[in-house]
Amino acid sequence: MNVVVLNISVAGLVVMCAVAVFRRVARDYEKFGQLTSLSTSLEILIFVLQGVVSGLYLGTELASGWLWVLAVLCLVLGLTVLFVAMSGLGMRKSVGQDVSGLKDTGLYRYTRNPQIVAYGLAVIGFALLLPSWWGLVWIGLYAVIAGLMVQAEEAHLHHIYGEAYGHYCACVPRYVGLRR
Repeated sequence: MNVVVLNISVAGLVVMCAVAVFRRVARDYEKFGQLTSLSTSLEILIFVLQGVVSGLYLGTELASGWLWVLAVLCLVLGLTVLFVAMSGLGMRKSVGQDVSGLKDTGLYRYTRNPQIVAYGLAVIGFALLLPSWWGLVWIGLYAVIAGLMVQAEEAHLHHIYGEAYGHYCACVPRYVGLRR
């Protein structure tokens, strides 16, 4: 099997698994009002799977010069912001098992999904560190998976917080921007 077919097949398989997992996530939110331990584990597993398959998409040579600097900057900034966002939200809320109170302060004033944005920046940094054209597919794979997760979560947050969440969405962008 050639590399193109393998890479596209793996990406397709990961997306199909992500669709199944995030359907279950949406069902858990609807049925229980939060994620079950199994759904939380599956959600984490999808992101781990996306990271594990990076070997198919990333190059084998380290970037050099300005590209290396940019890659390391993206990685460090992304992972730092991810840690700050998860710390500010709390682990139970970060994995969908605590739905008390709408978080709209700190990083959540600028983006409704700082963890997704931060991890995306780290994924971009990693793809730049080991550059390859296939890295764009890997970044796209992350974007699809993250988008599916955000859709499942936003539907639930609209259900729980109603008008308050609608107002929050009107004021704060889904991914990147400034509060109006």
